[in-house]
Amino acid sequence: MTTPWGEVALARYPEDPRDRLRAWDASDAYLLRHLAEQDVPLSGTVVVLGDRWGALVTALAAHGPVQITDSWLGQEATRANLARADVEAGSVRLLTTQDPVPERIDVLLVRVPKSLALLEDQLLRLAPAVHADTVVVGTGMVKEIHTSTLQLFERILGPTRTSLARQKARLIFCAPDPSLHRPANPWPYAYDLPGDVGARLSGRPVVNHAGVFCADRLDIGTRFFLQHLPPTDGTRRVVDLGCGNGVVGTAVALANPEAEVLFTDESFQAVASAQATYKANGVPGHAEFRVGDGLTGVPDGSVDVVLTNPPFHSHQATTDATAWRMFTGARRTLRPGGELWVVGNRHLGYHVKLRRLFGNCELVAGDPKFVVLRSVRRT
Repeated sequence: MTTPWGEVALARYPEDPRDRLRAWDASDAYLLRHLAEQDVPLSGTVVVLGDRWGALVTALAAHGPVQITDSWLGQEATRANLARADVEAGSVRLLTTQDPVPERIDVLLVRVPKSLALLEDQLLRLAPAVHADTVVVGTGMVKEIHTSTLQLFERILGPTRTSLARQKARLIFCAPDPSLHRPANPWPYAYDLPGDVGARLSGRPVVNHAGVFCADRLDIGTRFFLQHLPPTDGTRRVVDLGCGNGVVGTAVALANPEAEVLFTDESFQAVASAQATYKANGVPGHAEFRVGDGLTGVPDGSVDVVLTNPPFHSHQATTDATAWRMFTGARRTLRPGGELWVVGNRHLGYHVKLRRLFGNCELVAGDPKFVVLRSVRRT
């Protein structure tokens, strides 16, 4: 990426030479050009919210910025990109959306996330640290910035306007108003499961932190999956892979308290949600909660059942790379005879990949939109 301060070599994480998706886009470049052209003072505490692959904090590393992200993969990409740029370890603070925020923010740079709820939650958390002289600049592609986005900045921080579009990117300028009366933070949000997911689950509480997929209701794919989960009697180790709010793994633990359930997701918000959902249901069993890249770090042949609803988007890009990593990780970590259960949109054709990887794939259930598939590790 070309910046006003020179070239920066960037990559996504995990690095894949076949991946043609860049680790930055025009909105990152637009923001950096603006900072240089307007000679924005970058002294004091510079906070970068939602930096997707570390492009912004790598370019601004000389100013010791603080990155706040919900993505474990994005955080690891940032570490790798900073090392690639020979940035001294520790000169950039890497925080998650679950960590305490800095007490004072002098420059706030916001890469607009896909989730408006996550933006709301984070702006409300950061607002007390923003003062009247804080420079607040947001950035995103034109298709990512809506009237509701601008209204959120205005409602939480102060008067807001936008720039002209350049290369399909746009900037957001906000003038903080410390006297503004801000609403209470509605996150995390809790609701009870509906009655069509089975007597054992009906009315059970689910807790969602902001940014988790379908945070205000049970999504229809998970609803369908809950109606067709495998029996786990006697099963020792079950993984809720890409756990989201943890409702699937919690359902397993409720059905079989003897099961050991691993909840894993690359989203810090998701794993916090899964922990809260599990705790709210008072499950007596054993559970582990892990933020990371799928099943990385899980020993080979140590798992009996993997349950997953893979995402097929990486920010604005449609890709099956994440699903493929999930499937190959399941193949590696399952014991012989272990089973991978997948729910997905029918049109994604996961059965083709599963047959190639496992040599088998059974259709467990289907409706016009979704399928539940089962593959068994034979050897």
